[in-house]
Amino acid sequence: MNLSNFDWTIIGLYFLFTLAVGIAVSRKAGNSTQEFFLSGRNMPWGLLGVSMVATTFSADTPNLVTGLVRENGVAGNWGWWAFLLTGMLTVFVYAKLWRRSEVMTDIEFYELRYSGKAAAFLRGFRALYLGLIFNVLVTGAVSLAAIKFGEIILKMPGWQTLLIAGSVTLAYSAIGGLKAVIVTDFVQFFLAMIGSIWACIYLVNMPEVGGLSNLLANAQVSTKLDIIPNFSDPNVYIPVLMVPLAVQWWASYYPGAEPGGGGYIAQRMFSAKSERGAIGATLLFNIAHYALRPWPWILIALASIVVFPELSDIETAFPTLSQGKLGHDVAYPAMLSYLPSGLMGLVAASLIAAFMSTMSTQLNLGASYLVNDFYHRFIKPEATEKELVSAARWFTVLSMVLGIGLGLALTDATQAFNLLLLLGAGTGLIYILRWFWWRINAMTEIVAMISSLVIAGYLTFLHDSTGLPALEAWHKTVLGAVLTTVVWIVAAYLTPPTTDEKLIEFYQKIKPAGPGWNPIREKAAERGITLSSGTGQLPLELLCFLIGCFTVYSTLFATGYWIYGETSSALVASVIAVLGALFLFRSWGKLQTEG
Repeated sequence: MNLSNFDWTIIGLYFLFTLAVGIAVSRKAGNSTQEFFLSGRNMPWGLLGVSMVATTFSADTPNLVTGLVRENGVAGNWGWWAFLLTGMLTVFVYAKLWRRSEVMTDIEFYELRYSGKAAAFLRGFRALYLGLIFNVLVTGAVSLAAIKFGEIILKMPGWQTLLIAGSVTLAYSAIGGLKAVIVTDFVQFFLAMIGSIWACIYLVNMPEVGGLSNLLANAQVSTKLDIIPNFSDPNVYIPVLMVPLAVQWWASYYPGAEPGGGGYIAQRMFSAKSERGAIGATLLFNIAHYALRPWPWILIALASIVVFPELSDIETAFPTLSQGKLGHDVAYPAMLSYLPSGLMGLVAASLIAAFMSTMSTQLNLGASYLVNDFYHRFIKPEATEKELVSAARWFTVLSMVLGIGLGLALTDATQAFNLLLLLGAGTGLIYILRWFWWRINAMTEIVAMISSLVIAGYLTFLHDSTGLPALEAWHKTVLGAVLTTVVWIVAAYLTPPTTDEKLIEFYQKIKPAGPGWNPIREKAAERGITLSSGTGQLPLELLCFLIGCFTVYSTLFATGYWIYGETSSALVASVIAVLGALFLFRSWGKLQTEG
């Protein structure tokens, strides 16, 4: 159905709201880069946590989940559910360390941790790589989802959807900075949640589906309900479950789930009032992202199997869909086309909000890298704060243009997801260990980046033409991770270490725990400098990490089992979730933080 005037009114009012927020905070955002990129480091943890969730609720996320469910069943979501492990590790181990560093970006960290020209090169290179190449890949994937949504729901050409929604996003993020992004994220999150839940209830109960019981009993759907894949077939459980849990979560650098924290998650932690605020924000994010949000998308994806069993059914229903844009991920917006007037406007506004939330975050983050870690560091160190904010706004425009251009070229959300995983495969363990092992240096990271790009490029573009046995996507992920990890570990021992002065300075500021810093403690003692020793709270932090994972996964499973009507399994999962939550609550006061 076409959108009614009432639907367009809802969408228009949302656009006006976001612009009003950007204008309201624009004056303060223009005062300094601290305000533009970090909101003055004074944001409440609740707002920051919701902002993280809103950012990951991008327009392409429901599409991605739908594609995974249609192709691999509910268990196919382990491809992203596994990233909870790195999320919880960030909550209980790395959040306070990041906030303690007091850097403006996670790339500035390189010259806090490493020394010499290699550290400066690494900072500049990563600024360009993450600020342009990687950031454009992310915004391109989000733009692709907006194109498909626009063509199916709004009945508009993809470029026109991007032009309108992108212009509004660019306006409020460029003039209002991070504070405008965070405030609008708060509204975007609740709008998106209401829209997805209400749409799920309506679509599951429409005549074509026949309600929840009929949906779950459908012959084509019942084979896709398993939350844990069938262990009788290694061709299923190895790529769907084992690879994500054993390798992918620590090996891959993926937006929102960077090993050890990074990207916009780190940016939100830098913006918190205190270390405890950084921990609270990331904990809220991981609970909401993994435990509270997936099931409405999953149920709509399952319902789409009933309504559109094959891709040809979608193609027949939407003949105007651009050539090359047809994929299983497009079933989500195809299902939304059944919504009635009013609800259609709300859901349309919520998905546009999801697009704008992710785009605005990536635009601000990319600009922070390009301004703070490249332009100010290497091009114009003497630039005033006003000049830096002006540069940030221009870089925001550049990122938007490049991201939209890539979105017009991509064809499938899963394609972009796999490419992002492969590009970062093998580098993740460095980001986990560099806080706790003194031997990792700038050259180690440089070697890891280069080897990851070379290996990923070979596996993606050259391997299939060599005549060697074909590799599945998970083969490439594991092989890329293993090869890259071996290369950088060898490089860590063969390249000169960071200077003792820099390592001692880093230790005094961050106070990392564990035996990986024993040689530096000894060298500091020889110089008459006393550094704290021992494991600190690391054992408790790691225990909280494990319990946190069990708690969130149990909540996720319990929700699914209650929906399926499997009462016994639901009760067991619910009890585990409650016990885990009680443990974390009792442990919260024991976690020592500054502020």
